[in-house]
Amino acid sequence: MEKVELKLNKEIFGIEPNEKVMYDAVITARNGMRQGTYKVKTRSEVSGGGRKPWRQKGTGRARQGSIRAPQWVGGGIALGPVPRDYSQKMNRKERKLALKSVLSEKAKAKEIIVIDNFDLASNKTKDMLEALKKFKLEDKKVLLVMEELTENVILAGRNLQNVLMMEPVEINVLDLVNADTLLVTEKAVKEIEEALK
Repeated sequence: MEKVELKLNKEIFGIEPNEKVMYDAVITARNGMRQGTYKVKTRSEVSGGGRKPWRQKGTGRARQGSIRAPQWVGGGIALGPVPRDYSQKMNRKERKLALKSVLSEKAKAKEIIVIDNFDLASNKTKDMLEALKKFKLEDKKVLLVMEELTENVILAGRNLQNVLMMEPVEINVLDLVNADTLLVTEKAVKEIEEALK
């Protein structure tokens, strides 16, 4: 588990970051996580209020058609939230550009560490912490990307709140933006470059 000096592809890790597309990608990802399952009852859905509470004219009071109108206590809610889907679409080219932009920004800020491999002797969290200490990352938010997540790595890292692990096909703009450092294996870099060509 050693650092590797690797020449990164300039077309992926060296472009001028497009902040607008990055922003859109983050908003799209965050909107996709929203559930939108809230619901309130309108006047047609609350129980009661079948008849007019008093006659239209002659009482001196304001006219009322139902005791379940929005202005009544226990009445329906006017224009309240109803279930909806917040997910947005983003063009494939934009998604690619957003990923390239984030990766370029990370490379520019020297927040990418490429290693030859990431093998742990056991599935203990202590081993994962030792590995992170080696790269001075124990107190940073780390996104670990490796070509194939082994059981040892998954078990050792799942209890650490500052470590997120994934394979190259899963990388996304939101997780990249949230991470302080991208710790990536050599093979994973090749896969990322292949996918974003």
